[in-house]
Amino acid sequence: MKVLHVITGLAAGGAEQQLRTLLPHMDCAGEVAVLTRPGALADAIRAAGTPVHAVGMGGNRDLRALPRLTGLMRAGRYQVVHAHLYRACVYAPLAARLAAVPVVVTTEHSAGARHIEGRPVTAPVRALYRATARLTHAVVAVSPTVADRLHGWGLPPSRVVTIPNGVDLAAFRHDPRAAAQARLSLGIPPESFVVGGVGRLVAGKNFHLLVEALPRLDGAVLLLVGDGPEQPRLRSLAERLGVGRRVVLAGESVHVPALLSAMDVLAAPSQEETFGLAVVEALAAGLPVLYGACPAIDDLPPGTVPGARRVPPHRLAAELAALLAASLAGPRTRLPPPPALDRYDVRRQARRLHDLYDRLLIRRHQERLS
Repeated sequence: MKVLHVITGLAAGGAEQQLRTLLPHMDCAGEVAVLTRPGALADAIRAAGTPVHAVGMGGNRDLRALPRLTGLMRAGRYQVVHAHLYRACVYAPLAARLAAVPVVVTTEHSAGARHIEGRPVTAPVRALYRATARLTHAVVAVSPTVADRLHGWGLPPSRVVTIPNGVDLAAFRHDPRAAAQARLSLGIPPESFVVGGVGRLVAGKNFHLLVEALPRLDGAVLLLVGDGPEQPRLRSLAERLGVGRRVVLAGESVHVPALLSAMDVLAAPSQEETFGLAVVEALAAGLPVLYGACPAIDDLPPGTVPGARRVPPHRLAAELAALLAASLAGPRTRLPPPPALDRYDVRRQARRLHDLYDRLLIRRHQERLS
């Protein structure tokens, strides 16, 4: 089986990291086509042995990308095209149909209640999504929360398949040596209490709440991993509050496990998420986690993830201060990764996707024979 994954970009965001994690575990020949901005992850994916094709799309309405993508699919003779992120989920199904690819699948990573990848979920956005979804054979939702939203947008339940995101849990196990090296390279003192945030620096992630909490966290350092349009605002806010020297903006990174090892707590204050990948990764690293929204945790049996606590925005600074005080009162220890996280093992996700491809290919073969 030959599969082409089409993704909007390969900056180091959640969906992009998810694709990079998944590819080595798929039991089929995979390649990647990136519409825009190959980014940091393109080189990492190539280095791991997966070909990456840059389509060179200039913007949302750059229709010249459609024939280029169609030609790539025809030349590659793929059995399955699997699209990720909104722009790819619009263009790839059309190109795949023009190229006569037998099976077309999309994954919805980012459908929020009010926004999808930063754009408001308007009636035209939903209509375009429904129209392109009709060209697919299955839409994968990364959580039951996302599946419910897609049903609300008008996608039939028969078309939507829920397959949770996957994490290479062993890769995120706490590594003291990697933690020390990461702190040294970022200029963070070994004894500092480090509050971490991981994700795109966009308004919806609410990372400004972490900067605003710093004046109450004597001596603590804030380490933000990611890039995005909010970076200048966060830097300016930190300077205005007098904590600029205690805010480390690490930018995009393909070394998230080491950076999580360097943290003492992960805070994920976003109030709208489709899965919560950073939360799961942090728990696998043995970190306590304070979060605003995380379907991945909500979908697990109650009480099975004691290291994660939902915290409303107005309580976040106080909860971080309590963790800082506890760290000063005794030795800092890592939590054992909760066994419940096995549900999100990337190998399980890979098997379920492979089974989905197989079922759809068999169905398409039977349809051609009938």
